[in-house]
Amino acid sequence: MLVEHCRGCGSSSLDIEIGDVRYVAPMTDDQLQDFARRYAAAWCSHDPDSVAAFFSEDGSLAVNDQEPAVGRSAISAVAQGFYDAFPDTVVILDLARVAGDRAVFLWTYEGTNSGPGGTGHAVRFNGWEQWTFGDDGLVAVSDGRFDTVEYERQLAEGI
Repeated sequence: MLVEHCRGCGSSSLDIEIGDVRYVAPMTDDQLQDFARRYAAAWCSHDPDSVAAFFSEDGSLAVNDQEPAVGRSAISAVAQGFYDAFPDTVVILDLARVAGDRAVFLWTYEGTNSGPGGTGHAVRFNGWEQWTFGDDGLVAVSDGRFDTVEYERQLAEGI
């Protein structure tokens, strides 16, 4: 098991584990980069529970001011909804930055809307999530945003 330790953490630091990697909160920039890469990889795995594992037990994920999904099972259901609509989902990490107990994760989403009732069109759009980390070192709150007008255009017309 790989153990990552933050620089300058006192005895109040908290170990967390995701898969075979353990983090110590608060995260350093290097740890955030690894966390963000693994989060993007979780989305690409098409395993919704892998996505939800990056969130605190009662963490939340909101997208474009919609009602947040609260708890890992609800977050897993959001991810599954994307997989159902876009069976070839790919999430690319564009940038991640940390500031204290918060971070921003900028991403590019790619997929083909070939799920049930889909348009068959490919989409490629950018967005971001603002993360607030919980005491457990996982995402407690994620506020996600993307351009819905461009997304809807791509669903109708393709890239």
